[in-house]
Amino acid sequence: MQHTTFIGIIPARYASTRFPGKPLAMLGGQPVIQRVYNQVRSVIENVIVATDDDRIAHAVEAFGGKCVMTSPNHKSGTDRCMEAYTRNGGNEDVVINIQGDEPFVQPSQLETIMKCFDDESTDIATLVKPFDPRRPYAELANPNSPKVVVDNKWNALYFSRSVVPYLRNIEPTDWPLRHQYYTHLGMYAYRARVLQAITALPQSPLELAESLEQLRWIENGYRIKVGVSDIETIGIDTPQDLARAEEHLRKACKQK
Repeated sequence: MQHTTFIGIIPARYASTRFPGKPLAMLGGQPVIQRVYNQVRSVIENVIVATDDDRIAHAVEAFGGKCVMTSPNHKSGTDRCMEAYTRNGGNEDVVINIQGDEPFVQPSQLETIMKCFDDESTDIATLVKPFDPRRPYAELANPNSPKVVVDNKWNALYFSRSVVPYLRNIEPTDWPLRHQYYTHLGMYAYRARVLQAITALPQSPLELAESLEQLRWIENGYRIKVGVSDIETIGIDTPQDLARAEEHLRKACKQK
């Protein structure tokens, strides 16, 4: 069987609504984007940052990373990945899209998503985390944390900001005790030909309804293979998240 080749692409924008410039925010003495890059580079040899901002490009080059400049007009990280992949030569079989605000992405998570492509029928892959029923129901119900329903072959059936499935005749606060829910971890991987195809698709009704681009792919018949990770990472969306990340890093360093 032919060896599958991978490229890790980290889309990074400066103009975040909730936290402008967050890829360059300092975390433990390094820019957030450097921490993401180093984590990915520990598993994938070929890694690039895709950005539309010179400040991010200069920071990446300063720590010895590789950067590709992309258009400022992309609507999603997927679109930015496609342009970066093409500009970089477009030679790899599978593109892994790693969010630029996930400085604690773990090697095991990258290995899990790569393993999904051992199955030659996999078009797209992503990660989910089993929801711990001991956690407050409000965390599950949070619309900023999409839920994923999977089939018995670990393909995604649906993604929703609502809590799905609905458990009839049971109090919602008891739902996590009666059913294993899964929350979405926003890492994707795509076969290169599939990435090219999905970025050419128009937005779909379900995507527009839930504001989840992966629904466009499902509506158009693409299968999304799901890998499972139990690791809780800290994504950085706000300055408050950065403070939590600093604390997490400080504790991790103490334990070493």
